[in-house]
Amino acid sequence: MLGYKLNVEKPLALRMTGKFVSPSSDWIHMSRILTDYELFVQTKGQLYIADEEEQHVLQEGDFLLMPPRTKQFGYRKSDCSFYWMHFTVDDSLTGCCDVDSYAPEMGSIIIPRQGTLNNDKIVVLMKQLQDSVRSYQDQTLNNYMATSILCELYNQAYLSKNAPNKKLKQLQLYNDIVDYMTWNRFEQLKVSQIADHFGYNSKYLSHLFSTIAGVSLKQYIMQQKIEAASFLLTDTNRTINEIALQLGYHDSQHFMKSFKQMTNLTPTEFRNSSANRLLFYV
Repeated sequence: MLGYKLNVEKPLALRMTGKFVSPSSDWIHMSRILTDYELFVQTKGQLYIADEEEQHVLQEGDFLLMPPRTKQFGYRKSDCSFYWMHFTVDDSLTGCCDVDSYAPEMGSIIIPRQGTLNNDKIVVLMKQLQDSVRSYQDQTLNNYMATSILCELYNQAYLSKNAPNKKLKQLQLYNDIVDYMTWNRFEQLKVSQIADHFGYNSKYLSHLFSTIAGVSLKQYIMQQKIEAASFLLTDTNRTINEIALQLGYHDSQHFMKSFKQMTNLTPTEFRNSSANRLLFYV
């Protein structure tokens, strides 16, 4: 599959962007030679557009990227709507290449010539870009927002389809564990309990989590407990002992020792300092 390798070590230069709605069912795309890259994101109907090599048909949810110096023209009536974006990028690391043989490298992304989006994120980002162009007229901001659109497209069109299934499953499991701990951080969490909940061996789950997160599962549980404790100390009137018991500590002394190791403050010092800050800034 043909694609375009783009240099994103620095943000691309956005030239123009907008949303087009065909004025009638008889509309045909103009003929011209592109001076920039142009990205199409189809939102309704069918767009019939061609270059010197191929006739393209874009359906709702499809995208198409055409490079500079392309002779672009409509070849059939198109009753449709789409977002469009013209941009330029640094010439270094940039050019046409085969998507299947592309090897990811720092500072570059690859966008297939044509494809179908996985979800509505690109459309949302395009809407946000339109709003930014109209509201702020800040070229630097708009350049970065346009670059984020292409990076999201790279993730949808290339990374999600080329990452090994095993890694995707491991990443999904990791995210599920993080979500589970976030929702249950005020409960008594243990590695063995989490492993039982997800149906995995504790040792395997700990190794997987450490590989992805860079910290052990036990350490992450500790961080979540301290975050929960910080909230309870500043937003409730519970005693130190009550908080310690709720978070699964055997006694308040163990809790106070762990809290100070993580924050350099005792629970009482943390509660008092937070109260003073809130009082001062009200």
